[in-house]
Amino acid sequence: MKPVKNICCIGAGYVGGPTMAVIAQKCKEIKVTVVDINKQRIADWNTDDLPIYEPGLLEVVKEARGRNLFFSTDIVKGIKEADMIFISVNTPTKTYGLGKGRAADLKYVELCARQIAEHATSDKIVVEKSTLPVRTASSIKAILAQSSSEVKFHVLSNPEFLAEGTAVTDLHNPDRVLIGGEQTPGGLEAIEALTAIYANWVPRERIIQTRIWSSELSKLTANAFLAQRISSINSLSALCEVTDADVDEVARAIGSDSRIGPKFLKSSVGFGGSCFQKDILNLVYLCEHFGLPEVAEYWNQVIIMNDYQKRRFAQKIIHTLFNTVSGKKIAMLGWAFKKDTNDTRESAAIYVSDHLLNDLAEVHVYDPRVPKQAMYADLNYLQTRSEKENQDLLSVHASPYDACKDAHAITVITEWDEFKELDWKRIYDNMLKPAFLFDGRNILDHKALREIGFQVYSIGKGENS
Repeated sequence: MKPVKNICCIGAGYVGGPTMAVIAQKCKEIKVTVVDINKQRIADWNTDDLPIYEPGLLEVVKEARGRNLFFSTDIVKGIKEADMIFISVNTPTKTYGLGKGRAADLKYVELCARQIAEHATSDKIVVEKSTLPVRTASSIKAILAQSSSEVKFHVLSNPEFLAEGTAVTDLHNPDRVLIGGEQTPGGLEAIEALTAIYANWVPRERIIQTRIWSSELSKLTANAFLAQRISSINSLSALCEVTDADVDEVARAIGSDSRIGPKFLKSSVGFGGSCFQKDILNLVYLCEHFGLPEVAEYWNQVIIMNDYQKRRFAQKIIHTLFNTVSGKKIAMLGWAFKKDTNDTRESAAIYVSDHLLNDLAEVHVYDPRVPKQAMYADLNYLQTRSEKENQDLLSVHASPYDACKDAHAITVITEWDEFKELDWKRIYDNMLKPAFLFDGRNILDHKALREIGFQVYSIGKGENS
């Protein structure tokens, strides 16, 4: 199989954009084109105001853009010119029909496959980059097989393992690159073609070649295991609070065991992001589909515990504020699901604020990277109340001090570093008293805050810890 000289990626989102930028940066001899139907998103990729925020990403894009990295809305041209096509479109959880609330919605993936089948005029390697359920590759292959031309297609699975906020670092120095394909001569050649691209900067021993089904399942399993650790420590945070134990001390004690390790043992208001919940729900659906109800229920408990943690945090705010927050100003610091990203998908802030708004609180939000329209879109998507009610009850501020002024309570939802450096004495002086502070990430100096006068609640700690 000849070396790949032209790559097209369908989808210019959180995975496609950064991944293709790094491939273009590291493989100057390969032309990389990212295509998307969203004209505004493509326009933004062609400026220095990128549509997504990732530390270091702008520098990578600027190095390669115009040289061998291009962003376009011409999907047909991208397909025709490419030797290799990455499918990196959204695969949300279904909100309708069979599998509603659990199965992945593959309509965008299917649309991509049909476009490739219709417009391809030469042999293509098609790479699944979106997070997909096991055996999606067979569906893609079946669609491609209906192409009226004599074009040959080879389908690979190359799941992403990026952590938002460190995506560029993860791409530059990955723990592993996983490539799954058919174990046929043509399939093995396709695997090797993609391996050769990554080998420009990733050591060969970190590139794992597997069967295609193993690759697809590994992605779901990796996220399920990570989310499981978070839900496990969060479940214990509730016990710590009622026994006056300290969840951080517990995490440090068990994390020092080499068999367990310290990562993903930080208790918080709950995990968010585009992958963890979606992938676990997908795993649950697959297990139910294949007649494994006990396995399905085991993994579903991870989601149940995560929902409980967010609900428990919101209820603690309401109970502490004398069992009502109606008409009270609650400042919310952070809306992104984690620091160093503007991604809000499944953010804990959405659900905590929704609980508070149900009790008619007036929520005032500050986040350094998330625009106001994204916050309203997140709330409106829940369909808990009308869009007008959301706009009346939720206010967005450009300054954390404005968000906190005259507040009855403050909640810290995202672990942005800047929150540690705020003038908390100034904030306290401008709040209503008693001044309540709920640290959903345990990032602040609680002793210093109590000395100022705050009544502090933190995850997994007693009232005085």
